[in-house]
Amino acid sequence: MAKAYVFTEHGGPEAETFIDLPPPSPGPGQLLVAVRAAGVNPVDWKLRNGYSRPGSAPTELPAVLGSEAAGVVKEIGAGVEGFSVGDAVFGSTLTGGYAEYTLLPVEVTAHKPDAVSFTDAAALPVAAATAYDAVNQVALPPGDTLLIIGVGGGVGVAAAQIARAFGVRVVGTASAGKKEFVESLGVVHVPPGPDLAERIRAAAPDGVDAVLDLVGGADLEAAATLLADRTKLISAADKGTVPRLGGAAVVRLRTAAVLDEVAKLVVSGSLRPYVTRTFPLERADEALRAVEEGHARGKIVIEVGA
Repeated sequence: MAKAYVFTEHGGPEAETFIDLPPPSPGPGQLLVAVRAAGVNPVDWKLRNGYSRPGSAPTELPAVLGSEAAGVVKEIGAGVEGFSVGDAVFGSTLTGGYAEYTLLPVEVTAHKPDAVSFTDAAALPVAAATAYDAVNQVALPPGDTLLIIGVGGGVGVAAAQIARAFGVRVVGTASAGKKEFVESLGVVHVPPGPDLAERIRAAAPDGVDAVLDLVGGADLEAAATLLADRTKLISAADKGTVPRLGGAAVVRLRTAAVLDEVAKLVVSGSLRPYVTRTFPLERADEALRAVEEGHARGKIVIEVGA
């Protein structure tokens, strides 16, 4: 039996608990992985609250929390090629990440470079991969300007670094408390709030060429007025509003190839995962509370004993 942190019903933190589970058996196209680290993301508590990913099957309870992990391959399912027992890997989980063992689907699993720690690798499949998809979706040439609404969050921080690595100028909105941090990423900081469009125009007098929205609502509406070409307006936060404004939702590719590219950016130094706090598996509840209550800056990762 192996330790796992689960939710037993849909609801608040009171639905969470530790239980012992047998390691899952890998099916075709799957890897059984001994988890070394698991990223913590807002989607984790949202799934506990009852959120369902589009097209996903109903959640079977108890469900292990977590959506991304890094670890060592222990067993290989039928039809798997390119992976061997003992390989260090990272990817999106099928059976949750807050556990000693999980299943990873090979289509969203990549080999972990030696230069990237398990802790940093576990922070990449959700936020950094989403950011990579978004920056490539707007496809700006070097020298153009990308506006990121909500640049101080996990996706925004990664998107800013990736865009900068591609030679794109970045302007971003974030709270005053994150001003120094986002400016350290090479981002022109703009505080959110009323009259946002005017402040963005002042920060980017030559205009913005694309908008990545990670907040939604009024900020998305304001940002849309700055674009002549609304096909360059994308949102990961307000998929209901952005089509009405002439834009589109961020399209997630969810492929191993994207994870490989993100890992290369980490190795090159162009992308830093910004893991600011780690917790042992025994304190998974504290790790999730830090994200759920909005106290986290950067990525939080749960580390599991080797």
